[in-house]
Amino acid sequence: MSSSRVAGVPVDDLGNPVPLPEPVRRVVSLVPSLTEAVAHTARGALVGATVWCAHPADLEVERLRGTKNPHVRRIVELAPDLVVANREENRERHVRELREAGIPVWVTDIRTVPGAFASLRRLFAACAFASPDWLARAEAAWSAPVPSGPRVAVPIWRDPWMWVGGDTYADDVLSRLGAVNVLAGGRYPQLPPEEVAAAGPDVVVLPDEPYRFTADDGPDAFPGLPSVLVEGRDLTWYGPSMTAARERLAVALAPFSRPEGR
Repeated sequence: MSSSRVAGVPVDDLGNPVPLPEPVRRVVSLVPSLTEAVAHTARGALVGATVWCAHPADLEVERLRGTKNPHVRRIVELAPDLVVANREENRERHVRELREAGIPVWVTDIRTVPGAFASLRRLFAACAFASPDWLARAEAAWSAPVPSGPRVAVPIWRDPWMWVGGDTYADDVLSRLGAVNVLAGGRYPQLPPEEVAAAGPDVVVLPDEPYRFTADDGPDAFPGLPSVLVEGRDLTWYGPSMTAARERLAVALAPFSRPEGR
């Protein structure tokens, strides 16, 4: 966004004006990573989240079903000052239903690491939350020089096989680790493992979400090709986990990295 306000009203990542009280005191989050981000920034403000919002582990708020089927009626009954959502995670019709009921909804659209930092800062400023220490530490962690990395393929689902493609947050994370995504042509291509192997990845990176790949479920599909298990939130979550995600992913990819210029 080129501007954070229109006629004095804060705007979300899609440019929608979102009139808010200052400060925002009651928040419902429909995105696991945003739940964690708000919890570590203004924990007392959270009054509701989805059943998939697993971090922080000790978060005690009302659970409002899932990201794709939120309990809209109950959210309206909770009368939050703000609902936070994401363009990719949540359905437009639910956002529309909440707005029609008079509930302000802030929609994020995050596809890069710098975009995550800018989006989160804009959200916190709109809510009149103090900028958190974890955000500054995450920015510092991701400002490190880009190393030389391997050619990678990253599945996110099995049956059908779906993969991290280009123009996604995970793809940008990989590029900032020096990795080359061999499937950067489309956003989430569906391809069988043998076609992906033919693209020449040095390693298949297997996250534990949204599909939970394990040592016994995933590597078997790529005979003769190395694979490595990683935390899915390191690849796809924007929030406090970003403070350590870069180092964890760099350690996981280092054994497969190509020498500079190779």
